[in-house]
Amino acid sequence: MEPTPEHNEKMARMTFASVYPLYLTKIEKKGRTKKELNQVIEWLTSFDEKKIKELIQEKVSFQTFFERAVLNKNAHLIKGMICGYRVEEIENQLTKKVRYLDKLVDELAKGKVMEKILRNE
Repeated sequence: MEPTPEHNEKMARMTFASVYPLYLTKIEKKGRTKKELNQVIEWLTSFDEKKIKELIQEKVSFQTFFERAVLNKNAHLIKGMICGYRVEEIENQLTKKVRYLDKLVDELAKGKVMEKILRNE
C-alpha cells in the first residue's frame, strides 16, 4: 500500500514539535527514557539534543526537519510495517523518512535493544 499524495502532503506540513511529545509519551509508558528517544533521533538525523530542542522551539515542519537532517547511512536497513505501510516500499522520500523515525520510536517502545534499533552493522 502506497500513501496518497494528500497523505504525503500532510506528512510534509506536520511539525516535529507536535509529534515529539507523542513519541516521548509512547516510549515513557513502556519504561524508556527521553535520552534514549533523543539517541534514536540523533542516530537517524545527526541532530543532537541541543539541535532537537531548537527545532522544537522553531516549530519546523517535517519537510524542513528532514531537509536539515543528515540521514544515517544505515537508514535504508529500517524495514517492516508501520501505520499500515511497509517502510521500504514507500516511494515518497519525505514520507519514507518520517516513517523511518516512526519505526525507530515504535521499536524503542516495544523494548528492542538499542544496538538492534540503531542497526550498527
